[in-house]
Amino acid sequence: MTTLAFNPRATGYPPFSALVTLDGAPYRLTAMWNLYRFEWYISLADQSGNLVVNQPLIGSPPDSNIYLAPGVFTTSTLVYRTSLAQFEIEP
Repeated sequence: MTTLAFNPRATGYPPFSALVTLDGAPYRLTAMWNLYRFEWYISLADQSGNLVVNQPLIGSPPDSNIYLAPGVFTTSTLVYRTSLAQFEIEP
């Protein structure tokens, strides 16, 4: 498992962005603050910039997983662990 700290920067655009590997391929994970809903949204785009996922950032509790891209990837999973402020990626 790979962990990635979620440290958005108020002055950055986008505030949070990282390259992650899912199902053996690189994807750009981006998090943006939605001013109207007052919550974070994430998107995943492939190498060509094609949007694969765009949804609210849903946090998982310590004892269970809420997958952020269910049914999109064959072997990989992506979870956001709220208590640790980090993404967890299973390749």
